[in-house]
Amino acid sequence: MSIEQGIVFAVLGITLAMFVWNRLRFDVVAMLALLAVAITGLVPTEELFAGFGHPAVITVAAVLVISQGLVNGGVVDNIARLLGKIGHRPTLQVLTLTGVVALCSGFINNVGALALLMPVAIWMSREAGRSPSLLLMPLAFGSLLGGTMTLIGTPPNIIIASYRESGTFGLFDFAPVGVAITLAGIAFITLVGWRLTPRREESSADAKLFSVGEYLTELRLPKNSDHAGSTLHSLLAGAGDEADIVVLALIRDEQVQAVPSTYKILREGDVLLVEADTSSLQVFLDKTGLELANQAVDEEETGENSEKDKVNGDRDHNNGEHEKNDESASARIAKGELYLVEAVIAPESSLVGQTANRLKLRERNQLNIVAVARLGHRLQRRLGDIRLNAGDILLVQGFEDSLSGTLSELGCLPLAERGLRLGSTRNTAMASGIFLASIAVIVTGLLSAPVALVAGAVAMVIMNLISAADAYKAIDWSVIVLLAAMIPVGQAMESTGGAALIASQMLVLGENLSMVSVLVMILVGTTLLSNVVNNAAAAIVVAPIAMSLASELQMPSDAVLMAVAVGASCAFMTPIGHQSNALVMEPGGYEFGDYWRLGLPLTVIVTVVAVPVIMLVWV
Repeated sequence: MSIEQGIVFAVLGITLAMFVWNRLRFDVVAMLALLAVAITGLVPTEELFAGFGHPAVITVAAVLVISQGLVNGGVVDNIARLLGKIGHRPTLQVLTLTGVVALCSGFINNVGALALLMPVAIWMSREAGRSPSLLLMPLAFGSLLGGTMTLIGTPPNIIIASYRESGTFGLFDFAPVGVAITLAGIAFITLVGWRLTPRREESSADAKLFSVGEYLTELRLPKNSDHAGSTLHSLLAGAGDEADIVVLALIRDEQVQAVPSTYKILREGDVLLVEADTSSLQVFLDKTGLELANQAVDEEETGENSEKDKVNGDRDHNNGEHEKNDESASARIAKGELYLVEAVIAPESSLVGQTANRLKLRERNQLNIVAVARLGHRLQRRLGDIRLNAGDILLVQGFEDSLSGTLSELGCLPLAERGLRLGSTRNTAMASGIFLASIAVIVTGLLSAPVALVAGAVAMVIMNLISAADAYKAIDWSVIVLLAAMIPVGQAMESTGGAALIASQMLVLGENLSMVSVLVMILVGTTLLSNVVNNAAAAIVVAPIAMSLASELQMPSDAVLMAVAVGASCAFMTPIGHQSNALVMEPGGYEFGDYWRLGLPLTVIVTVVAVPVIMLVWV
């Protein structure tokens, strides 16, 4: 082994270890790897940043923009709307959801397809009185399976296509294998697999993760209150840290002001709609001198009962008050004056690692975080002290016309009770037409995939299906940086002979193995790697090794590349293997060890189906 090979192996080994360690973002780790091969001279300076202009990177970016344009045009939402008519049978629900998400994932970003159908799956679960965990894991796995069907379905396929010796793969060259494993996977999930998912118990069809009704209370500023004329901020600050209170609205002269500014000047008789547990409510009342709104009316009419008696009364009495308040709040929400929605924090959200106090969402975004749930349970700690994690579910309040855009900007995906954002018929037809035109010119060979897809993305912008600013936001830049940085690292492993060295060692270990056994070894090895590192990174690392092994064994290179592509896209056994798996973890109430129960048999089925099809088509 040469010095250059030793360096590239060390860089690659440390990079993979840091991917698994997961303490630094994967795009940062990839840039560190790129700098390492630059400093050690393994990649010439003029080629160091060539990855940013690589056709595979450009294609991924264009696909992400087109995906968002299709979403904005209402194409996927129109499909999702039909799912509400399929009834409550679990087998039919699983079949329909996994089939639709797989079909969508073949042509748009699979995380985007999953995000659009998650609210539908949660709504269907609650309507049927079942746990969302029954549908969400099959939905995530369906999105991974569907991505294998086309060149543009998932980044690993685009990466693998760039390694082909005799020109790149076509748009549907992945279809024979991808369709076969998708159909087999959906059949297994529908007939058997959904029964292997864990159950998070929900008491009824109306069960909510956030029982907000138990915490909503209306408080009134009494006459001669010390806080009349001061700001809402001053009122909250005066209550101290012991009172964990969220002000949802200010009611003045029968007018409801949702998400009031903390600089709002208070007046006598103002009513605050607050969210707080009983102990925080008592502390707040004691320190501010406010009174329960219902109690204030009662005292004016009867002169009975003191404030403390009201708060410290028995639990049934408090629950009765809360039910009245909840009914009042629900009426206002129904009229559009207040708007509450559940949302899950995506892995790349700017909220990850932050606390509600530091974010200042009320001042910056006119948004309230009302409650936080983790692992299927509402967190009972002070909201301001909770450090948010990827996958946490937030109950947020904001203005209906801006809430969707704010959540998107913050990297959150809306969940339950979200209205489908249906585009106009004209926009749907236009978005579909642009996309189908891009596909047509690729299939007919008039334009290469990168050129055709970039043209489609530009057309989406020109036709106002997506703004230029939103087009940039639609691109997952962390994935772009990962691909652009890791491509030169993978090429360094190939140029130094490191890939050939690994392949020769594998050949020694399995020199008597059949071609089928070699394909199984490549596919399973890539699958195991993609369960612990980003799937695109797994494809970049394994592809050069597989190509060298094919050369040593005189196997068709297309066959081994297909095995790598399938293995890189089928990370079913851990929540960290793919963003789709991570996104459903909290809404489904899953734990790390839950994934292998369905993921392991599904991986076996994919392997058993994929290898014979690869042998039939590519050998």
